[in-house]
Amino acid sequence: MSKARLEAFSDGVIAILITIMVLELHAPKHVTWAALIPLWPVFLSYVLSFVFLGIYWNNHHHLLQAIKHVDGRVLWANMHLLFWLSLIPFVTAWMGQNRFDAQPVALYGVVLLLSGVAYFILTRALLALHGQASVLAIALGKDFKGKISPAIYLAAIPLSFVASWMACALYVLVAIMWLVPDRRIEKSLFQ
Repeated sequence: MSKARLEAFSDGVIAILITIMVLELHAPKHVTWAALIPLWPVFLSYVLSFVFLGIYWNNHHHLLQAIKHVDGRVLWANMHLLFWLSLIPFVTAWMGQNRFDAQPVALYGVVLLLSGVAYFILTRALLALHGQASVLAIALGKDFKGKISPAIYLAAIPLSFVASWMACALYVLVAIMWLVPDRRIEKSLFQ
């Protein structure tokens, strides 16, 4: 079956998630610069989650550019990914409203971990459909970033109970790692 509906649906869901997150940014009642200061945790959690959703959208787009079609297994793997991504606005709001306390930071990490696992499952479903000689398989290669990211999340989750700022620093590290352009799929598509 065609990949177009899967791509359009996924794009729409991610756009809605970003919109939901921004609705958590409530304007202060006062018109002074000082009135913005209490909002910094909510804003920082929003920025981090916006970056993560942007990374997922970008990589999902590249992933779908490297394939020709989808099947039922891929559709369900994609829904699994979208389920975990749909929890990002909730954990973002909880983390920001509670000033990066241990429990919200840990749950944020759990959602990031399970989103990463779901993305891995989606790539495996696509590889099973298109084969190890496909453009996608060649582009993914050993997928170092895809394998190291969950390990970092696994380290950050218990760390959040010791020093939540360190756990957040690990989440930022993963985001930075993925922000560095990964042109494997683009190179494979345009050779």
